[in-house]
Amino acid sequence: MQPQSNQDSQTHNFDPIILREYDVRGQVGINLSEQDAYALGQAFGTDIRRNGGQSVCVGYDGRTTSPALSNRLIEGLRSVGINVISVGLGPTPMLYFAAKHLGTDGGIMVTGSHNPPDYNGFKMAVKSGPFYGEMIQKLGQIAAAGDFETGAGSLEEKDIKAAYIERILQDLIPSSARPLKIAWDNGNGAAGEVLRMLADQLPGEHILLFDDIDGTFPNHHPDPTVDKNLIDLKKAVADHGCDLGIGFDGDADRIGVIDEKGNILRCDILMTIYAREVLETHPGAAIIGDVKCSQVMFDEIDRMGGQGVMWKTGHSLVKSKMSELNSPLAGELSGHIFFADKYYGYDDALYCAIRLINALNIADAPLSSLTADLPQLYSTPEVRFEVEEEKKFDIVPQIMEMLRPQASEAFQINDIDGIRVSTPDGWWLLRPSNTQSVLVARAEASSAEGLERLKGQAIGAVKEIGYDLVFDQTNI
Repeated sequence: MQPQSNQDSQTHNFDPIILREYDVRGQVGINLSEQDAYALGQAFGTDIRRNGGQSVCVGYDGRTTSPALSNRLIEGLRSVGINVISVGLGPTPMLYFAAKHLGTDGGIMVTGSHNPPDYNGFKMAVKSGPFYGEMIQKLGQIAAAGDFETGAGSLEEKDIKAAYIERILQDLIPSSARPLKIAWDNGNGAAGEVLRMLADQLPGEHILLFDDIDGTFPNHHPDPTVDKNLIDLKKAVADHGCDLGIGFDGDADRIGVIDEKGNILRCDILMTIYAREVLETHPGAAIIGDVKCSQVMFDEIDRMGGQGVMWKTGHSLVKSKMSELNSPLAGELSGHIFFADKYYGYDDALYCAIRLINALNIADAPLSSLTADLPQLYSTPEVRFEVEEEKKFDIVPQIMEMLRPQASEAFQINDIDGIRVSTPDGWWLLRPSNTQSVLVARAEASSAEGLERLKGQAIGAVKEIGYDLVFDQTNI
């Protein structure tokens, strides 16, 4: 039976700001409401039905507003004839797993990810892959027209946690190596319960920090790309003599890692560890890094016989590129790492932790030794500075136009995502965030002096259009 449209149903206009490139996200009570959640359920469900589907998984994170938004989302889905399976509170990758494991036609996670507590939003996926870009804009058009399907969908609640942990542990390599001592920082994020379940089944000793789920994030903000958020994890590694420390963001699709010496392993360097194992079973494979990743990562992948591919930032954009290139591994500097080797190709920080444990057990050596042979570079972390939301996508094109006359072999401009300028010193990057009202900057050089020159170039370019970029933030 074909679904029937109800073009007389109530229309709904989303604030355009919340319809982002690869998710829907905003400030609750400012530009995101429970009515938005209901209309999103109607629009997404309508799209699912028009593509021959009928079932959707729904999950939510630990934010105080998430349960109510989830309930209204489910009501909207059911109102257009979607059968909903609710997997409840947990991390985003558990929702992705549930959609795969249960064979639903789509999935929606209610999460504000790493944004401040007053933010929330929705990450979506369909059977064919990620849901982003024009697909999200289409939901806005369906809602604005009130062009929803009609129906009476069902609701089933299902606890998927044990099955999720079992699947993650499936790829843990048994080893006679020393039992590892690991500190885990959940940051009061949504992974708390499943992290406890995972740690209980892992060999070795495990120290859990802030594993209670609290959407106000009372201890520190759950964003492992910001160095100050890793202070507690560093201390735990030092105090307990741990082999490593692992931290998650608010919905546990991003990972942060500390080695036994207290050094931060940013995602691009972490990727070189993962790539060694992956390229053994996928020789010559394309391995993707986003435009913010270190040149060392791309060079090391090439040296090991792979193809280092630079691509745009954004989890949905990276997943799509992985599918296009049949890539077994991809990563973003922000901590999203995607394994299609043995796994499903989505970003799952708990699964990434298992693959890192494997690498340590195979090497039977300290984590710091796995990156000791890489060239020493001087780099900044990701630095963000606030701009007006409605102007942020216009700033980089202005800088691009201003710098383009300088382009040469010694001053190369890459515009794949924002602007990445390469010089004999190294490179600097500026790009608009798709999830926050900020621009993101980073620089990397082969010397300390070169880094200062690169930072000066970026600061000068930004100043030319009326903004101040400060690299030496408390992030360091």
